[in-house]
Amino acid sequence: MEKEKFVIQGKQKLKGEIEVGGAKNATFSILAATLLTKEDVFIDNLPLIEDILRMIEILEGMGAEVEWLSRRKVRINTKNVDPNNIDKKKILKFRGSVLLFGPLLARFQKVSLPKPGGCVIGVRPIDTHLEAFSDLDMKITEEENLIRIETDGKTKRKTIILNEISVTTTENVLLFAALNEGTIIVKMADMDYPSMELVKVLKKMGVSIEVGFHQIKITGKKELSSFDHKMMYDPIEAGTYIILAAVTKGDILVKNVDLRYLYFPLKILKNAGMTVKIYKQDNDVNSIRIAPWEKIKIEKIQSLPFPGLPSDLLPLFGVLASQAKGATIIHDPLYDGRLEYLKGLRKMGVDIFFSDPHRAIVSGPSELYGADLGSFDLRAGASLITAALIAKGKTTIREIYQVDRGYEQIDKKLKKLGADIKRVKYE
Repeated sequence: MEKEKFVIQGKQKLKGEIEVGGAKNATFSILAATLLTKEDVFIDNLPLIEDILRMIEILEGMGAEVEWLSRRKVRINTKNVDPNNIDKKKILKFRGSVLLFGPLLARFQKVSLPKPGGCVIGVRPIDTHLEAFSDLDMKITEEENLIRIETDGKTKRKTIILNEISVTTTENVLLFAALNEGTIIVKMADMDYPSMELVKVLKKMGVSIEVGFHQIKITGKKELSSFDHKMMYDPIEAGTYIILAAVTKGDILVKNVDLRYLYFPLKILKNAGMTVKIYKQDNDVNSIRIAPWEKIKIEKIQSLPFPGLPSDLLPLFGVLASQAKGATIIHDPLYDGRLEYLKGLRKMGVDIFFSDPHRAIVSGPSELYGADLGSFDLRAGASLITAALIAKGKTTIREIYQVDRGYEQIDKKLKKLGADIKRVKYE
C-alpha cells in the first residue's frame, strides 16, 4: 500500500507569513448541528482537512444535500437523512464522529454506531458520553463494537454532572438537548473554544443557553431554524505555528490568531523569557511574532482543561523544552500515550527521562540530529516536524496521513517560509 512521508533538511532560515485556517475541532460539532434542522444551513471558513471532509461525506451518505458555494463555504440540508445509511467504516477512522450521537438521538430517538477512532494517544474511552446519556435516562446496550442508545426524547428537567471536563461530551449533551423542550443543566461542562462555538451556533438556531463557570443551562425547542456561520480561526493551529516560530527562531508572522483561547500558552512563552509581539487584525483576530531569543528556561509544562494549556499543544512545548536551559517537567494527566512523541525526540538526541506514562523530564539545551521517525499521532507529527526544522541533517517522518488529518497543507505553508520539506510517496 502506497503511503506518504515528509523528508526535511533542517537548519534552514525561516522567514515570512503563515496563515491559520478554520478551527478543526470546533467544526465537527457545527457539522453535527446541521442534523438538528430541516432547513438549509451555511458554514464558511471550513478547514479543508481529512477529518472534516470525512464528516461531510458521512452526512452525505445518510442523505444530506451538500452544495459547495465556494472553496470554503458549504450549504447543507439534512431534511432527508436516514441514519440507517450511515457509513460505519468512516466513523471508525476519526474521533470527531462521536458527535453524531447527540443530534441523531435528538432527532430519531435511537442510534446504533461503532466506537469512533482517531489518534493513538492512549486510552480514550467514551465512558463519559455514555454516563451522560445514562443520566439523561437513555437505554444503552453494547454489542461487540456497536453501541446502541435509545431515548423517549422527553427529558423535561435534568441536572447532570460530567465525570470529567470533556469537550466532546459537553457538545454531545448540548446537541441532544437542543431539540429537547425541557431544560438540562450540565455541570463540569467544558468552556473551551469548540463548546463555545457550538453554543454560539445553537443560539442562532433558537436555543436558549446560559453559560456559567463550567456550567451550561440549555432549554431546547421542538423545531430549530437555519444558521449561517463563519468558523472561528483554529487556536491549536495558531499555537502550533507560534511555538514553531519560537523553536526555530525564525522571522515568522503568524496571522489569524484568536487570542481568547491562547492566553495561557502565550504566558508560558513570556515566562520562559520570550518577547511576544501582538498586532491587531480585527476584533478577536490578531497577528503574532515571537522575537529571537538567546536563552530560555521552563520549569514545568502541564496540560489542563481550558483556561489551562491545551493537551494538543503539549507536544510542541516538549520540543521547545529541548532548547531550554536545565530540566523541564512535561505532564499530561489525561492521555497515557500523549508523551510517545518524546521517544522520537530522544532518537534525535534530546536528553529525556520518563517518570511514568504521564510525566517526563526533558533536559536541555540539546543539539538535534536528523533521524528516521514515525508519526505517532496528529499533534506528535506536528511536533516532530518542528524538531526536524532545527535538526542537523535529514529527518524522515512517516505516516504523515495523521498530520494531514489536522493541518491543511502544512508542508506547502512551511515551504513558503523557506523550509526544505518534501512530501514523498513510499510503499
